[in-house]
Amino acid sequence: MAIRRLTVSNIKFAGISLAVFGQTVRHDFVNFDDDLYVYNTPAIRAGLTIQGIARAFVSPHAGNWHPLATISHMLDCQLYGLNAGGHHATNVVLHTIATLLLFCVLRQMTGAIWKSVIVAALFAVHPLHVESVAWVSERKDVLSAVFFMLTLIAYVRYVRTPSNARYLTVAIMFTFGLMSKSMLISTPCVLLLLDYWPLNRFKQFPSTGDATISGCDDQTQTIGRLFLEKVPLFVLSAAAGAITFILQKRATGAIPPLPFLWRVENAVASYPIYLWQTLRPTGLAVFYPHPNGSLEIWQVILATGFLLTITTAAMVLRRKQPYLFTGWFWYLVMLVPVIGIVQVGEQGHADRYTYLPLVGLFLLAIWLVADMLGARRPRSQFAVAIAVVIVAVLAWMAFVQTSYWRNSETLWTHTLAVTSDNDVAHNNLGYLCVDREELDKAISHFEAALRIRSGKLDPHYDVGSAFMQMNLANALARKGQSDEAIAHYDEAIALQPYYADAFYNRGSVFFHKGRVDEAMADWEWTLKLQPSDANAHTGLGNALLQKGSPREAIIHYEQALALAPEDPHSRNNIAWVLATSSDDSIRDGAKAIDLAQVAVALSGGREPRFLRTLAAAYAETGRFPEALGVAQQAIAIARMQGKGGLANRLETDLMLYRRRLPLWQNSLGG
Repeated sequence: MAIRRLTVSNIKFAGISLAVFGQTVRHDFVNFDDDLYVYNTPAIRAGLTIQGIARAFVSPHAGNWHPLATISHMLDCQLYGLNAGGHHATNVVLHTIATLLLFCVLRQMTGAIWKSVIVAALFAVHPLHVESVAWVSERKDVLSAVFFMLTLIAYVRYVRTPSNARYLTVAIMFTFGLMSKSMLISTPCVLLLLDYWPLNRFKQFPSTGDATISGCDDQTQTIGRLFLEKVPLFVLSAAAGAITFILQKRATGAIPPLPFLWRVENAVASYPIYLWQTLRPTGLAVFYPHPNGSLEIWQVILATGFLLTITTAAMVLRRKQPYLFTGWFWYLVMLVPVIGIVQVGEQGHADRYTYLPLVGLFLLAIWLVADMLGARRPRSQFAVAIAVVIVAVLAWMAFVQTSYWRNSETLWTHTLAVTSDNDVAHNNLGYLCVDREELDKAISHFEAALRIRSGKLDPHYDVGSAFMQMNLANALARKGQSDEAIAHYDEAIALQPYYADAFYNRGSVFFHKGRVDEAMADWEWTLKLQPSDANAHTGLGNALLQKGSPREAIIHYEQALALAPEDPHSRNNIAWVLATSSDDSIRDGAKAIDLAQVAVALSGGREPRFLRTLAAAYAETGRFPEALGVAQQAIAIARMQGKGGLANRLETDLMLYRRRLPLWQNSLGG
């Protein structure tokens, strides 16, 4: 009967998780880190490869070291490609597994089935957990949760029957968890809390007489032994923490920390904020701006007093109600790595940080309510009914919150609706509008972001401000407002003098304005800052070609090709020079055909400029029927894409090919 009850509970957990989060299989990626974690990272998009797996262990990914999470993204790309639904499905499955494992470990530790069911159900559906499940980039959360729960299960087995093999299993599961997300560095502390309750590895001592002194000595020895038992795990935590800290500091575009006092104030205030959001999970957003020292002193004092009061109560009541001690300190300790003392990013707090810490609060609340109600059957039945209602309400709220993650526009529009002065939301909406060619809306969002940003003067924000200035400049450049764009590129470079992308983009605008020397200077700076920038080599090649130096241009095109072999532009550029140069010693029609054919293939045959190059290469080798056919195909595609100017140039090319003349013989051919 007990086994059947457990099986039914597991099915219900899976069902409730799928009911809330199953909708994500129809969701898209979002333009907030998903590019870095998946769709714009070639090593991830390539799927599972020996080289990729090895690189995951020795190189950072998105500024962090979490090789197992990285490999899981590779596996998803191997299985689903860039179909976002498959990536979301993996998150949902992992969250469901973590929920089932949480129920199992609570039942094993406490023997309380219904209490364990309710805690696991709250974990499964609480709206604060939506971000961890519905956001593909937070794969590290749900994956680390699975290994965290497996660590707890392995630890319970070790406590029940100690052995070196079982301790090694604990260490291995913990290591896998750290390799999924380094936030688990506080796990050894959680194990010590579980030693106190519910595993009861701390001895109970007399409260009077000489026995008290002896008892205290025994207790100290017991605590010492339990702590020493965790030393290997603490070493693993320290190593993972050090790796994460170093990588984040060395990451490209790493931002300086906010003033220490601001960080402490925000950390103290964040604990009550998370508590309030746990009780009233409304107005949740993907990004909450940092208060930046705007907290009043009374708010900080009140938050500090609140935390001290609950902490004191948990300590005073720990003998009669030990779950208060374990649950409260579980919550406090697990939030420490992400509470903001060590500031990463610009957020004030984040829903995803509560994913595992909330388990402590759920434990505390459910066992406290059960204690208050006692063992009377009517009261217990009433409590279960109330719990079911609460879980159902939370599940509905989580379902609605999950729906905001269906695409970038919905996510950021909702974020603007529930937060104020959110420059990050405006910036990401602007970025989305640029992709849609809605340039006026994009410019409006970028300008709104920069207006908010103008009030953030701490150097911590300079990197982000420079990025927003460049985004606005890019949108202005695409709209044809080149002078205004250059002014904003100048602002970005003033904020970040070593901003390679800003130099590159400003150089592109200079080039299109005919200011070739200034463009070359910017691209040369780009290469000094970022030597592996293939686009900068391509830009220099274009500039040198325009200045009448085709040999030097080819050198840069070849360097671009070596750096980005999958980029068709460098192949096309080399082929164009080889097919159309007026210098007989440079022209090589056969080689131009080979390069142009690959460029056309890499572009899927949808780029008329590449087809024009291929036609020119055919003409250079005397294959005029092929040149005519490819040029006509290019004209059709160019007109379909609204590229009238290119189509007209291709019509001129056709006239030459019909006369059996290569393109270089026409003074208008370039």
